Amino acid sequence: MKKGIHPPLYQITVTCACGATFKTLSTRKDYRVDVCSQCHPFFTGKQKLVDMTGKVEKFQRKYRKFFEQQQQQQENPEG
Repeated sequence: MKKGIHPPLYQITVTCACGATFKTLSTRKDYRVDVCSQCHPFFTGKQKLVDMTGKVEKFQRKYRKFFEQQQQQQENPEG
């Protein structure tokens, strides 16, 4: 490898919002994350809603009419 062109590598601590921490190597200093392997639904098997920027509400507003029409069709089947 060429000398002088690579950024410095640090041993850092990654801290999750759930309180878990682990050590790794990175070119940045310490990280703070919202979800890690100890609290992520895929790894824990428990459902957890992670909505930081209102994406669920935005999706529900966008498709509200579709969901209402679908529910009306289920209640009043034409036949």
